[in-house]
Amino acid sequence: MTLLKKLHDIWNTNINKIMGNRNDTFACFYPGNSGVMPSYIINRFFDKITLDIKKTKKLNRLNEKGIVIYVGKYKSLFEFLYYHTTLKKSALPYPEIAFEYRFFFLLPVKDILRILTYQFGNILKHFRIKNPYETQYFDHEFLNGRSGFLHMVEGKNFYRRFIESKPDPIRHLIELQKNSTKPIFLVPQAIVFSVKPVRTTLTFMDILLGSNEKPGKLKRLLTMWQKPEKICVEISSPLNLKEFLNQPDIRNIDEDFQAYTLRTHLIDILNRQKRSITGPVLKSRDELTEDILTQHSLQSFMRDHSEKEGESLMTTHKKAASYIEEIAANYNLNTISILEKLLTWVFNNIFEGLVVDYEGLDRIKEESKKAPVILAPCHKSHLDYLLLSYLMFKNNMPCPHIAAGKNLSFWPLGPIFRGGGAFFLRRTFKGAVLYSRIFAAYIEKLLSEGFNVEFFIEGGRSRTGKLLPPKLGFLSMLIKAYKSGACEDLIFMPTYVGYDQVLEEAAYLHEIEGGKKNPENLSQLIKARKFLKKKYGKVYIKFHEPFSLSDYLYEKQLDLDSMDSEQHMSLCRSIGYKLLNSINEISIVTPHGVIASAVLNASGSSFSKKELMFRVNSYMNMFTISNAELADTLTIDPDLALNHVLSTFVSRKFIELADETEEEITDNTRFFVKDNKRPILDYYKNNAICFFIPAAYTAIAILKTDKFQFSSGDLTDTYRFLQNFFIDEFSFDEEKTCIEHIHTCIKAFIDDGILVPTPSFLDIYNLTSEGYRKLKAFSEFLRPFLESYKVALMYFEKYPKDKHDAKERIKKMQSKGASCYKRQEILLKESLSKINYTNASNFFMNNGVEGSENSEEIRRYKEIIEHMLTIATS
Repeated sequence: MTLLKKLHDIWNTNINKIMGNRNDTFACFYPGNSGVMPSYIINRFFDKITLDIKKTKKLNRLNEKGIVIYVGKYKSLFEFLYYHTTLKKSALPYPEIAFEYRFFFLLPVKDILRILTYQFGNILKHFRIKNPYETQYFDHEFLNGRSGFLHMVEGKNFYRRFIESKPDPIRHLIELQKNSTKPIFLVPQAIVFSVKPVRTTLTFMDILLGSNEKPGKLKRLLTMWQKPEKICVEISSPLNLKEFLNQPDIRNIDEDFQAYTLRTHLIDILNRQKRSITGPVLKSRDELTEDILTQHSLQSFMRDHSEKEGESLMTTHKKAASYIEEIAANYNLNTISILEKLLTWVFNNIFEGLVVDYEGLDRIKEESKKAPVILAPCHKSHLDYLLLSYLMFKNNMPCPHIAAGKNLSFWPLGPIFRGGGAFFLRRTFKGAVLYSRIFAAYIEKLLSEGFNVEFFIEGGRSRTGKLLPPKLGFLSMLIKAYKSGACEDLIFMPTYVGYDQVLEEAAYLHEIEGGKKNPENLSQLIKARKFLKKKYGKVYIKFHEPFSLSDYLYEKQLDLDSMDSEQHMSLCRSIGYKLLNSINEISIVTPHGVIASAVLNASGSSFSKKELMFRVNSYMNMFTISNAELADTLTIDPDLALNHVLSTFVSRKFIELADETEEEITDNTRFFVKDNKRPILDYYKNNAICFFIPAAYTAIAILKTDKFQFSSGDLTDTYRFLQNFFIDEFSFDEEKTCIEHIHTCIKAFIDDGILVPTPSFLDIYNLTSEGYRKLKAFSEFLRPFLESYKVALMYFEKYPKDKHDAKERIKKMQSKGASCYKRQEILLKESLSKINYTNASNFFMNNGVEGSENSEEIRRYKEIIEHMLTIATS
């Protein structure tokens, strides 16, 4: 022993003279200056993989706050080298030390000799090789500012920990955290080489090259060579280990269980992280059908249903299987890839650009790691669902499963849409008890598998330009699926999709005026090629802040289990209007909407450009005060954008020059609007109308006082009446009182010079002479609706209760409206709206007006409408 000790001392003395005293004596440290493969080659190799700078913001200066450890799911030298190289170039904390890695063949010869020398010394002194755990090497290096790298799953390491009782890196980090004041930040990360979802069965190529879940070396190299742009790098938010260990349910368990819980939690984060790109594990339609139809609860339901209907169980099973075939999507990445190329070409041809809220897209990806995201867009065009799926796929996210009407399931679009994630539902479930139950089971299955779902809260496309009242059936099914335990939570994402010009413009005009809707079929698809011959301006896509269903229930102190059916529908209604209000909040104001509003709200049959711009300026002030988001063209150069739209409206004959010989439009140029063009202008006006409705209600309330001096209290009753009267036309925020809305509008009117506060009296305001004209311009927004409701009331005045069914009742209103328009009893062509009549009919029948026998109520509403029309008319 004495001889060995002397040899050891002599060895150490001489080696220290030659090599110097350095602590990086383990092969788990990678210095970056490789001897075998020069660093510039590694840099060139990884340059092809792009790392979005937005994803690295969370890493900025993180190493100054604590110890940074990057976490991957599988052991991967490729991932370690990528993050070491890329993050180092970006001056971000980069991993230098890796648990359970040995970089012998990547180290310079000098470092290899140093490691061999150090370990040879250990053999001479201790008769064994030392590891970095027992020497406190990891602790020393991490506390001195180096960052680490750790993987979660690897068979050999599990064997060493479980069978051979070797050190566990997770447990070591837990011990380090407990003994250090510095927090340890665990940063889950993943490099995804294919956006294809993982399938339940492996193909031959998966066996040969590795699966999408765990690609082999050859598959990674082929992807790097052929499609490096398809490689996605994901970095999740850091997990503060100190905070994790201080959780009540973690703090008091022993370290082995703490390590197990942390490992499980990190693997869950990594799995969710990958699913946010590839989507959940993809089952075939046959697998989904079998999973759904063999559910115990559904089996019981089908037995009861067959007995009730007096048919064999086999017949019921056959019907159920056919319903799944009718409903289910057939998500196929090859179909989606082809569609992506086709839609890129189409959108480049018909649009001048897509204005996209990319931060909102990133929020969808982040939220999808927590629970299924429910996209709830407004519905203005058939292109809505194509656009959202297209954007998500282009940004390395799985396409959502989309609830589409059965009318779109015709060949050849039906199979294509199914391949893109569409599933089809009937317009009504009335009387279809088994179909309804099968559809609900399908929704539960989608959510339990973790798929994102897209549905249109309005039900169908809006033909009027404004949001329709919420349709609650599908929303109710989602909430019931959550209640039954299909998923931990639902994340609702209200979404705005808007257009400078919609493709279906002519069809909407036809339907608004009472024409029959043309059914979607192959001939309509063939005719659609005409749309490729012109440009339709820009498309605007924006996402509201998401909200969680479980958080919403907690805030409202609601218990789903104790709700009866009436309370359940009340909850659905509240969430439905919350979605509508959120969409209105993020609506984009386009120059088309501004000019259309100013044109239609003109006081006479003709107007000058100067008069038009007077209204435009007032409206633009309101947008500024209400923090409405303007289209980029209005932000960059509003005068140019507005003049361009004015010229476009002239060229499209929406408005016409009073003097056709006039070559240049000046402030004195006069225009007039042909009556048959008013309804289509009304569509574009309604795209921005949500920002004007509180101002319109307040304007009418002020004008109704018939005084030039008033208080906000004088306006409350009128405002509340209008809010309830037009409940089916315009949604409103239930959490804000009428007086709050009024005060907001009064502040805007003061800023615009419409009102002047009285200095000596609190809450007393004076109306200016110019302000009177501007209030008229705001009140004009309600004229078409007041005229429509006037016509509906004429119907109820003439016919007794239950004289006609709903369809015939609307036809009678349309006929009455047309005759009133000819006799000049109503003045606006846009008020001859089938949709307005439907909403008016719903309001009156829900408020005591069902027929001519309700004469007292009819008389009361008639007087109110006539008075309001007198006020609103300029």
